[in-house]
Amino acid sequence: MIYYDSLTKTGGRAVNEDCIGSLRKNGQILFALADGLGGHGGGDIASALAVSKALEIFEESMANCELALCFAEGQKALMIEQGRSGRHGDMKTTLVLLMIDENSAVWGHIGDSRLYVFEEGNVTFRTKDHSVPQMLVNTGEISEEEIRFPPDRNRLLRALGDECESPRFEMSKPSIITPGMSFLLCTDGFWELIDETEMLRELDAASTPEEWLAVMEKTVVRRGDGKNMDNYSAIGVWIR
Repeated sequence: MIYYDSLTKTGGRAVNEDCIGSLRKNGQILFALADGLGGHGGGDIASALAVSKALEIFEESMANCELALCFAEGQKALMIEQGRSGRHGDMKTTLVLLMIDENSAVWGHIGDSRLYVFEEGNVTFRTKDHSVPQMLVNTGEISEEEIRFPPDRNRLLRALGDECESPRFEMSKPSIITPGMSFLLCTDGFWELIDETEMLRELDAASTPEEWLAVMEKTVVRRGDGKNMDNYSAIGVWIR
């Protein structure tokens, strides 16, 4: 069985530029999470467009949905909207997609919104950010622990809506799902304020995905209080 819950909040900002969504169809379920970039009305449009386009492609697919098509069509929709509105520089978004059926899971991402996989009390996988801080971690210039708050924290190297022929997203291979696995999709406003050890501890103590997210949110809010905290969003998915 698949159990899940989600949240999205403005944090300390006036507008929520994050967007989340999910859709179940024919034994499959698609989860989508995006964090818009640009502000001034561009980021919230971009994230909503990316999520709605992914869900639309999933709903209209005749059989197994190709997540690559969700990214490609989201890119196309954003480029059209940028051209229509003249807002080429401030209408971009991250995007994380997770698709699960009865036997397997596959995911893809672009930007610095993340997907974590938890199994048997461990973080067995997390997506790597398409960002300057992640590049510095990869080259050994900063540690993994320092990735949350370096000076170039918000500089992305890839995003949906970049002017390129195709979006430079990354895709996983299908992974067999087993009872006990858990997934977390979250924006940087969430993962910056809670580390993996805490995610695991609260996962072990929680009885439902709703409880898991609620307890983690308390940590996020406490640490972000008084710091003009970013929008934050998360989707928790359990295989039980």
